[in-house]
Amino acid sequence: MPRPRRKVILPDMQDKICAMLAVGGTLSMAAQFTGCHVASIRAELRYNPEFAERLKKAELRSEIGFLKSIHAAANDQQWRAAAWALERLFPDRYAKRPPRTVSLDELTELTKQITEAIVSEVPAKLYRQRLQQRIEELLNTLRASADT
Repeated sequence: MPRPRRKVILPDMQDKICAMLAVGGTLSMAAQFTGCHVASIRAELRYNPEFAERLKKAELRSEIGFLKSIHAAANDQQWRAAAWALERLFPDRYAKRPPRTVSLDELTELTKQITEAIVSEVPAKLYRQRLQQRIEELLNTLRASADT
């Protein structure tokens, strides 16, 4: 049975998707607005690095716009709306974390330090390599679950 053809997201639709994300929209909103599926957009991003770069810049424009609003309105009550948007659109960077919470970056750094300690203390090279490989696999699993 032949494999189904990948639907190509045409340049005009790419422009609409990027415009939607540039004002703080989500990929899901952009898909609904353009009448395509999120999976189709994600597939296009994998196959089209230029579109992926444009989309990344559009998301950054949105984030920068909210940051500018906060900066410009620091003494005004309206900055809270921009802060609210940043917390929800970019929770990894702006959402309030509960006390004693470790970020993925902090966990990655700690794991690297533990791995270095293991490498320096375990005498058998084969065991060191196996431990390093297992730790790296665990980190990759954590990263993958954080992306979903």
